[in-house]
Amino acid sequence: MNDHSTDPATGAFVAHRDLLFTVAYEMLGSASDAEDVLQESWLRWAKADLAQVRDHRAYLVRITTRQALNRLRTLKRRKETYVGPWLPEPLLTAPDVAEDAELSENLSLALMFVLETLSPTERAVFVLHEVFDFGYDDIAAAIDKTPAAARQIAYRARRHVDARRPRTPASRADARAALESFRSALETGDLQGLLAVLAPDVVFVSDGGGLRLAALRPVVGADNVLRYMAGSVDKAGGTFTSEPTTVNGNPGLVLRVDGVIDGVLALRVENLRVTGLYYVRNPEKLTRVESETPLTSR
Repeated sequence: MNDHSTDPATGAFVAHRDLLFTVAYEMLGSASDAEDVLQESWLRWAKADLAQVRDHRAYLVRITTRQALNRLRTLKRRKETYVGPWLPEPLLTAPDVAEDAELSENLSLALMFVLETLSPTERAVFVLHEVFDFGYDDIAAAIDKTPAAARQIAYRARRHVDARRPRTPASRADARAALESFRSALETGDLQGLLAVLAPDVVFVSDGGGLRLAALRPVVGADNVLRYMAGSVDKAGGTFTSEPTTVNGNPGLVLRVDGVIDGVLALRVENLRVTGLYYVRNPEKLTRVESETPLTSR
């Protein structure tokens, strides 16, 4: 795959690689599994008769979707024995992802956490149609259904997601402002400041994967969240610091204890109040927060 200037198959794959990775990651919530899917997709693409392929992009996405669906069904069984809530693997992303409002919203840990409640096929259809704007004919080919069936699945998945996603997603400026207020109060131990920025019905979800201490179920309500967070900081000991960053195209924090990464925190903001906190502590999911991962919807 090195000299793709003389190899049309490799050239096409490389040209669309970031898109294919984004599709696989959005379906799986795991960068390592998405990379495996790309390897499997390449092997199938390399055997394709390009003379019979009219649209390289659509055909590549079709292959990737099928491989991701197979992997997603395996992951679903694995998640049934996972310790505590399962959150997506956070990715450090470039500014251009954040500038694409629709892509950044769909890549947010908050929305991807909602996607976990869909069936594998529903998730595939939602991702292809809502995130990447594929038509029902292409989606049907990818999931081995009729276009009418794909349309019905899309309707069902969208209704399910819309009932659980933020009704009034914050602007980037408002999300940044809420993050700064939260961060300042967290670092100074200002409990009243934290209460002021947390919505009364805020939900805190943490993922330790059984490898790090985390709540085994979501913590609901500002007072309960505040108590849990205060207790967690006390147990951590050492010097606690937070660093603003861009996680999955959205404002987030990398939290460190004595300079060592403790976890990545993503916020869901509505009306300048934090309504959701998503904290990934599982060390196996923290390998992509030191360098940017290119993501795209095109």
